[in-house]
Amino acid sequence: MDILQEIAERTKERIEAKKKNYPLERLKEAVCSVADNGAYGFPFEKSLRAKKTQEGAYAAAGANEIAFICEIKKASPSKGVIAEDFPYLEIAKDYEEAGAAAVSVLTEPYYFMGDHRYLIEIASTVKIPLLRKDFTVDSYMIYEAKKYGASAVLLICAILDKQTLSEYISIADSLGLSSLVEAHNENEVKMALDCGARVIGVNNRDLKTFEVDTGNSIRLRKLVPDDIIFVSESGIRTAQDVELLRQNGVDAVLVGETLMRQIDRKAAIARLRSGKQ
Repeated sequence: MDILQEIAERTKERIEAKKKNYPLERLKEAVCSVADNGAYGFPFEKSLRAKKTQEGAYAAAGANEIAFICEIKKASPSKGVIAEDFPYLEIAKDYEEAGAAAVSVLTEPYYFMGDHRYLIEIASTVKIPLLRKDFTVDSYMIYEAKKYGASAVLLICAILDKQTLSEYISIADSLGLSSLVEAHNENEVKMALDCGARVIGVNNRDLKTFEVDTGNSIRLRKLVPDDIIFVSESGIRTAQDVELLRQNGVDAVLVGETLMRQIDRKAAIARLRSGKQ
């Protein structure tokens, strides 16, 4: 069993335990009672598209600016603890002030040391959209994401079959949540497209070997129509990485470890956006 399947199985156990204490029907009632405040307008997608078309760092060159989804995570299976000091609210505010289009918040507790409490608190601290970064293996988690204040959920093709992916996208749509559908290869990109994904993220990390190749996004970009938001995930470390992805039609980048290891995260984002090292 590879690490992704291992995490998925552990997540199923976690959610089954949650259901016993807080059944799905009760969760749905709680979600329905939450004030909308315009959150059904798919703000995650709107924010990414706004960055794609607004005048920005590349306006003078007549090119689109790439959007940043900046991630908050304390640890990962491949690197262990990334951030001993973890002022997550301060980090979220730094990302917002630096012009991030959205913030990705890890809520998986065992392998990434995440917590849904981070998502709840960050949602009440910043105004930009939040992606709940977890391993969605049950529709329960989509309703949770809405309740916790997320604007988007992560759906990973490698741990879902086609029917389930379609079902989860439909549930997310009904709640006004965007689905970032993650693919690793050509077959998974096709699966995402067949299921109606509007935002496709390509993970540059091989989850069996942990090796990273940003060329994976460049290779798969040509398979995705221009009207679908294309996100490159993992292994984005330098301004040159960002610029190369932008030149190859990538609409947004999800950057985590690179930023989490920085002292001045706002300066780090500015460097990544500059097109220069």
